[in-house]
Amino acid sequence: MRKTILFSFFVLFCLCLSCVARAENVCFKCHTKAHFEKKNVHQPLRDGKCGACHNPHVAKYKGLLQQQGAQLCFACHTAAAKDFAKGVVHAPVRKGECLACHDAHSSNSSALMRKDLAATCLECHKALAEKNKYSHAPFAKGQCLACHRPHQAANQLLLTENSDKLCLGCHQEATLAKGHQGFPSTPQKCLSCHNPHGSNRKALVRNILHEPFAKGCDDCHGKGDAIDSVDICLKCHQNIKEKLYTTHNHLTSAGGNGCLSCHSPHAGDRKDLLKAGQQQICRSCHEETYRRKEASSFQHPDSTSCSNCHDVHGSNDLAMVRGNGNSVCAKCHKSQGQFTHPVGEKVLDPRNGQMVTCVSCHYPMGTEFKFQLKQNGSKELCVPCHRTY
Repeated sequence: MRKTILFSFFVLFCLCLSCVARAENVCFKCHTKAHFEKKNVHQPLRDGKCGACHNPHVAKYKGLLQQQGAQLCFACHTAAAKDFAKGVVHAPVRKGECLACHDAHSSNSSALMRKDLAATCLECHKALAEKNKYSHAPFAKGQCLACHRPHQAANQLLLTENSDKLCLGCHQEATLAKGHQGFPSTPQKCLSCHNPHGSNRKALVRNILHEPFAKGCDDCHGKGDAIDSVDICLKCHQNIKEKLYTTHNHLTSAGGNGCLSCHSPHAGDRKDLLKAGQQQICRSCHEETYRRKEASSFQHPDSTSCSNCHDVHGSNDLAMVRGNGNSVCAKCHKSQGQFTHPVGEKVLDPRNGQMVTCVSCHYPMGTEFKFQLKQNGSKELCVPCHRTY
């Protein structure tokens, strides 16, 4: 009897092996095999192990996948899972969207990229595809990885190194000194004047010049003022002065945060002469805010530009918002406050005696509850104000 049972298990085991072996051939009765035989093939597919990622019968996820998104990839790429959680993380990686850049089965490009490297990058970074008269050599050749890391990096913009150190890896200091005659020190902060991808100006100087700089240097330099003095800027930009005297403002140079922390005094890609994209500049100081937002389950859907809600120089309202916590929200949410929960000057929060506003209950920078509520809206959010005793 025992021998019969053992023999039955052995036969069943062999049948299972046979089914697994045949299963990989069975897949291609419906799925065109040529689509999976490009130059570079994913290791499990090359080994005929479709079942490593797919369940042949039923699964919770689309495509009969065993797991969803990056969880499936990290089942094998365990070291990558740890590395990709550090430092500045590329948005698709942070969201677990590996297939935004990679093909899961096979590709004619290296690293299973869906297209060649530059074409893949430009699918999201569309503004970089604009034609310029002059292009940075690595960018023109599609060598994005000469300066950037694709998944995560220790530096902003996913740069492989600090931007100045990165530039000096190719551009010699002696040559730079000749092109920056009169510069008070070794040329630095290269990206404040030069566009690392392309420009319509020689030497990749950014396209929009600060008006005094376009005329010469004497308006700002050579008059005894410190070159980073806020007073120099305010001589022309009087409209900003009142913003810097508001209750909540970006500190001036006395607090270590002058105009040149965000703006280039010479050239930029926008009229406001920001040194980089607005999010990159804000994030350079408010990193923790960005990290909390990115880790939140529910985020405000339109938060790509901080200045949509915040006055970037200063405001008398908390958090430098463009108006109190009601008016700034009502610019988009026009019906709110008219027929929903009472808000406004006549409605005081019993916890602190201050006016009830949208941000009394919502936190637009991200929370774990729907509608960016600060707590669960079924009870916990309401009870602190609406007590039953």
